[in-house]
Amino acid sequence: MSARKVMAWYGAWMAVLAALFYALPGWHIPLWSAIGLSSAGAIVYGLYRYRPRRWSPWFWIIAGLLLLSAGDTLYNVMTDVLGRVNPFPSPADMLYLAMYPAATIGLLGLSKAGAASRDRTVPLDALIVTAGLGLLSWIFLISPQILNQDLTMSQRLVSVAYPLGDILILATVGRLISVVPFSPTVALLTVGSIGLLAADVLYGLVQLHGYWTVGGPVDLGWIVFYACWGAAALHPSMADLTTPRVVRPREMRAMHQALLTLFVLIPLAVLVVGVGQDRLRYPMVIVAFVVTTVLLVLIRLFGVINSYRGNTIRTSGIRASNAALMSATTVEGVTWALKRTAERLLPPGSDYRVAMVMNDGTAPELFQPAPTTMGSRLRFTKSLPPDIATQMGDFEITMICPLALEDRPTGDPHIGMLLISSDENSLSYLQLPMELVAAQAALAIERIMLSNEITRHNSERYFRTLVHNTSDVILIVEPDGGRIRYASPSAPTVFGTAELPGKNLSQLIDSPHHTLVADLFRLAAAEDETVDTADWTVLRPDGTAVQTEVSCRDLRDEPTVNGLVVTLRDVTEQRRMESELTHLAYHDSLTGLANRVRFAERISQAIARADADGSVVGVLFIDLDDFKVVNDTLGHEHGDRLLRAVGERLAGVLRADDVAARLGGDEFAALIEGAPDAATIDEVADRIVAALAEPFTIDDRLVSGIASIGIATSADARSAPELLRQADLALYVAKGEGKGQWRRYLPDLHTAIVERLELRTELDQAIAGKEFTVEFQPIVELRTGITAGYEALVRWNHPTRGRLLPGEFIEVAEESGQIVAIGDQVLRAAVAEAARWQREAGPTSVPYVSINVSARQFRTPGFVASLHETLAEEGLPPHQLMLEITESLLLRDDDGVWEDLTELRTTGIRVAIDDFGTGYSSLSYLRHVPLDVVKIDRLFTSTIASSAQQAALVDGIVRLAHTLGLQVIAEGIERTVERDLLSRIGCRYGQGFLFARPLTSEQAISFITEQKVAA
Repeated sequence: MSARKVMAWYGAWMAVLAALFYALPGWHIPLWSAIGLSSAGAIVYGLYRYRPRRWSPWFWIIAGLLLLSAGDTLYNVMTDVLGRVNPFPSPADMLYLAMYPAATIGLLGLSKAGAASRDRTVPLDALIVTAGLGLLSWIFLISPQILNQDLTMSQRLVSVAYPLGDILILATVGRLISVVPFSPTVALLTVGSIGLLAADVLYGLVQLHGYWTVGGPVDLGWIVFYACWGAAALHPSMADLTTPRVVRPREMRAMHQALLTLFVLIPLAVLVVGVGQDRLRYPMVIVAFVVTTVLLVLIRLFGVINSYRGNTIRTSGIRASNAALMSATTVEGVTWALKRTAERLLPPGSDYRVAMVMNDGTAPELFQPAPTTMGSRLRFTKSLPPDIATQMGDFEITMICPLALEDRPTGDPHIGMLLISSDENSLSYLQLPMELVAAQAALAIERIMLSNEITRHNSERYFRTLVHNTSDVILIVEPDGGRIRYASPSAPTVFGTAELPGKNLSQLIDSPHHTLVADLFRLAAAEDETVDTADWTVLRPDGTAVQTEVSCRDLRDEPTVNGLVVTLRDVTEQRRMESELTHLAYHDSLTGLANRVRFAERISQAIARADADGSVVGVLFIDLDDFKVVNDTLGHEHGDRLLRAVGERLAGVLRADDVAARLGGDEFAALIEGAPDAATIDEVADRIVAALAEPFTIDDRLVSGIASIGIATSADARSAPELLRQADLALYVAKGEGKGQWRRYLPDLHTAIVERLELRTELDQAIAGKEFTVEFQPIVELRTGITAGYEALVRWNHPTRGRLLPGEFIEVAEESGQIVAIGDQVLRAAVAEAARWQREAGPTSVPYVSINVSARQFRTPGFVASLHETLAEEGLPPHQLMLEITESLLLRDDDGVWEDLTELRTTGIRVAIDDFGTGYSSLSYLRHVPLDVVKIDRLFTSTIASSAQQAALVDGIVRLAHTLGLQVIAEGIERTVERDLLSRIGCRYGQGFLFARPLTSEQAISFITEQKVAA
């Protein structure tokens, strides 16, 4: 979608939101939030679409918009939701005021990154204007607020802060307009800032009279601000604001001078008028503005003087450069003179790079399209050709000055390019003088080139020099027979001898390539063009082989040649590196074994061969059982040595045609090909287990390399992925049965799956036989130690495995849905026991019972009604019951769940959220979900004494819960220091082994009775 369409859609969207904002007063909060978020979202989209060079200024602007939007939303909530009438000042004002520095930083970043001028007088001019506007703001906006005795001090400060912030924004926008090229983005930022200024001024005036309401005409100013600043980032010119640009001299126009003079005179005029009318208020403030303005003018004057002094120094440097260029006799001398010029012009110690690229075809990218004849330009260093970018160092920006002359005999004015890289400030300082020097450098290079050309044409050594200095070997060979007639001086570097003329070329080439020589000659003669598709191996007299890349051209029609021109280049090192890279791509760098990619390829090839000859393919997954212990105790270096030793021993056990591989970490694999049956592969596994069972000696230490192996064969799988999956499953079974064993995959044996199925069956029997019992852990008041309640905990009296804790069966029960029946039994048993406590211990001060309810059980139809029936049957008052729910129950927007929770609390049953903070908890749940209690998980409790961060986090949770009227229970308290810390931060209740382990029902009632007697 084009930028125009994007902006049109954005404008329409903001217009619709604005219209709805005024048309639907009841929707002010979400609509106004949507306006602010749309503005910030537009900037995020603009950043993603146009990818500007600098993102940080826009991020600051986004922060300012979000702060303003958050302030608006907070203000609307305070007035529309909380019913506060015209709160001023309020927390929303703090967010409003925080917007100003954020937006100012962003605008300053844009003006700095996109400045087309580095004139240091620009910020001074902006400060002078700001001083004048600040004085006017003081007289007309700020001082009335200070003198208004009807306002509190906080109201005065906030009222004063708004115009100051607006002046700050206005001054920053003024600087942006003055230093960057005007564009639609700049225009939109300016219009938005004006809208903000107008809205803020009207807002302040209206607030002073105490009748501000949301939805008035003043809001239009902020809507314009949001819309324009968001649209500014949607226009393509937003990227230009941070694009490096050539700095040009800045001339002050008459209008600029007049405005600057006006703002300089404002403080003096105010002082004179005030003294003349004898109505001077706050004279010290006005005098301070006068002094500030005078100081700024003096600083600006000193800047002009320093600028003149700098121009004098630059002129001196350019003169010295011109002298050096006139005396240069080589292009290198010109380059040296240019480097010296940059060194003279820059401050001492400045880092820079200077390079010169000639227009000789080596870097055509620099000359396409044709650059401006004399003007310099900036480019990102990384966009330059790689070899040139390397010369320019790590600097982000490189300045390119054309070396050009009009009316050159060749018709092309461009001789070359001067490239200079440094920091942006240094480049801005160098641009103008280096452009002048580049023109002189072009004259010097042209003079040198013409002189060299004359010398070159007058010397017959040109061709000899060319041939003698090339590293390639050039041979002229007779087409019939291949006799060498001429060999270039570089021939000994490849052939090992200079005595080549008269010899047959085929005699110098390795015998397997003799036919390649004849084929290349024939192809070159047929194509009548260069052929460079052959690789030859040259045999030197000492027996060493040299890999060469060969091209051949038929020049028999050239009288000066009359033969085949063969060019050979030594590529021995290149081919060696290619071979090494290929090896690394398919082999593990630590052990030298095949890697996962190579192993998978070999499996596919082996399966194809097995299909043809009827053999069996076996894949073995090998996992070291104690490798983590080695790493943890001896260190990773010893671990790496062990892996190398295991790889060597594994490769030694296998046959030559088999493949040993390392898949990663301590995982190895083996591929067995050509086995007559699966039993043969089992024998290989036995050998590997036995070999790895023998300890390894690593630095005089005996280290265990015992391993478990999973086997899969092509008898049960027909593809590489299937073999790998089955071997992995078999390895899982082997490791589950103990160390140093192997297991082969069998379709009818899935031990882990069978065990889970058996557990499901046993759970059904346990539910039917009511094998579940309930124990109770006290929940005590931390300050007094008095038991306030008990948490009911389920236990399974397994007929064969004994007493099982929930962690051993709850997961399976959740998966199968059996958790509903288990939860129902636990709930009924716990309610019955709690009712018995009341009957036996008396209704006074009897602790409540807290019962965990799974999300699946809670969502069961009729759960709430069944719970009320159980309470009625057992005679337990609802306020003596607390249900603990998990966070997963709250993840869905399920109206039924929320209605059930509300109904339970209405009847007196309390609701707690269990293990808060360990799953998907959000602070919003505490505010919106009908809750009474928050239970802090033991993960936080166990570290509260050793981690200040955890202590602060728990403190924050407790404070938030208290603010929302919720009780807090800390779980897992095992030490007195944890209890004391929790008590100090305001956590009233807790449970854990420090107070008591889970009790039987009889122990619980005894516990209650003992506490009543003690009381």
